[in-house]
Amino acid sequence: MVVAHRGETDPAIEDHVDGVVWVRLGQLGRIREALVDADVSEVCLAGGLRKVRFFRDARPDSLALKVLAKIAADKGDDKLLRGVAAIFEEAGIRVVPPTEIAPSLLCPQGVLGRYKPSRQQEKDIQLGFQVVRALGQLDIGQAVVVKEGVVLALEAADGTDAAIERGCDLGGGAVVVVKASKPCQDLRFDQPAVGPTTISTLVASGGGGVLALEAGRTLLIDRDDLLVAADAAGVSLVGL
Repeated sequence: MVVAHRGETDPAIEDHVDGVVWVRLGQLGRIREALVDADVSEVCLAGGLRKVRFFRDARPDSLALKVLAKIAADKGDDKLLRGVAAIFEEAGIRVVPPTEIAPSLLCPQGVLGRYKPSRQQEKDIQLGFQVVRALGQLDIGQAVVVKEGVVLALEAADGTDAAIERGCDLGGGAVVVVKASKPCQDLRFDQPAVGPTTISTLVASGGGGVLALEAGRTLLIDRDDLLVAADAAGVSLVGL
């Protein structure tokens, strides 16, 4: 079964599962109630919620307010998700990572498509990984955009696609996008993920170049379509 967020989850999910319970942002009590009523023993947190919309539209119920109160001094993504996971576990529901269900989603090492990064792009990849690690230490984001040794954009509350758009706008062409997990990240949830839409965002923004991912910790969504899109766009897709 699926518990889905209105305005966030694609309604087509209803065609692929046995049952859907629709909730609004902030209805954590309703989510736990739906899982308990369905006698669920394991849950996987899949997909993402746009943080800016959460601030604007969420209406936290009493259970959500309880979680927020516990992390009042630190509202980072990881702390919030750990709080949500604890609420499920108190009800006897184990939170499992998506890779336990589908290990084939994990990005392997090496060049994944037709194109290899240039020597300069390899340098930019190394710089990008250093920067994204520092970004992750502060629990801010998982992606950075680099070009010729210059950091163009960092992922913040607006997400990876918005960072790519900003970076391509500043870089005026092919850029290097690096995405990696946060150093202390709980891999049961919020693993870095990319899919065909990541490539289409890169291309639509006037960019191209390289998409470098942390191997073994980044999820490849719709992998075959992702590789086809990268090759068609001339983008080097690399797992390191």
